[in-house]
Amino acid sequence: IDLNCDMGESFGAYTIGMDHEVMAYISSANIACGWHAGDPQVMDRTVRLAAENNVGIGAHPGYPDLLGFGRRKMALSPAEIEQYLIYQVGALAAFCRVHNTRLVHVNPHGALYLDAVEDKTTARAIAQGIMALDPDLIFVALAGRKGETMRKVGEEIGLNVVYEAFPDRAYTPEGTLQPRSIKGAVISDPALVARRALDMANGFVTAVDGTRIDLDVQTLCVHGDNKSAVDLVKTIRQTLENQGITVQPMGKKE
Repeated sequence: IDLNCDMGESFGAYTIGMDHEVMAYISSANIACGWHAGDPQVMDRTVRLAAENNVGIGAHPGYPDLLGFGRRKMALSPAEIEQYLIYQVGALAAFCRVHNTRLVHVNPHGALYLDAVEDKTTARAIAQGIMALDPDLIFVALAGRKGETMRKVGEEIGLNVVYEAFPDRAYTPEGTLQPRSIKGAVISDPALVARRALDMANGFVTAVDGTRIDLDVQTLCVHGDNKSAVDLVKTIRQTLENQGITVQPMGKKE
């Protein structure tokens, strides 16, 4: 299974996350592309850091919403979404080329991701943008029944789709993420998050009401802005490997 983390979310004079410390424990990095977070300097050094650590590199495009960290909905046309995605992913791909490495996947951020979960038109615009740029890129979609729209659209267009779950986020009984506005939506206890990661690797997650939700998971995501991110990824990796589960970048052959 892959262990990914959102990274490169600093901007100008502002530092967010602990990228250097986290990078030692993950197998893939979702790197912000400058619109919800990040800037050219941050993108450059984050790509270089990932390459130095043999970590798979993914683009993490979002809505053009620096003030809201990409977590606010925006009313955009499908063409705008597709073009905005190509613009952001293309920029990160250029930094990969400069550092003699390659872009592996695209993992939409925040409100863009959640809109793709619920809205087929948004999911298709994202998938079309990925396909137009590079059909070999992996499209990361939400694992479980709620992610079926993303999966079907990606596969219809011809993309390789990888299913993602979030051990540091609470799940609703419907199988989606608990809104961040609700207390307990973000989980910071390393032991609890590691147990949830192991459950997900074994095909399920327990929702906030105790409901067991079946999931087919190939990658686990930890949010880089979680205050416990370093302890979370370290504990998750140790727990998975202690159970005989190999942690490796998405798309890597066995």
